[in-house]
Amino acid sequence: MARISFVELPAQNLKAAKTFYETVFGWSLTEFGPDYACTITGSVDLGLQGDPTEAPAAPLPVVEVKDLEAALKAVTQAGGTLTKQIFSFPGGRRFHFRDPNGMELAIMQPA
Repeated sequence: MARISFVELPAQNLKAAKTFYETVFGWSLTEFGPDYACTITGSVDLGLQGDPTEAPAAPLPVVEVKDLEAALKAVTQAGGTLTKQIFSFPGGRRFHFRDPNGMELAIMQPA
């Protein structure tokens, strides 16, 4: 069953965003390089994208699936529009798309 596993937020100042969420909510955010940090709970996690060239313009729901290629096929057959082709990242692979109403989402398959 597919589920939302991440909500990714743009973070113009990653250090400030990381400190904020750790302080306010007591969350532990793991850093993956200089531009990305996220919680790793196994539930719905928060990702902070500090690279302005990769940061979403709005919160980005990330849906976890077991078969990324099958999900890509289903998205395109249902009328979704790809915004980022499949790419690898620490922890798996994913792609981004817009639904018929223009909302951007991502689908990931863990490594």
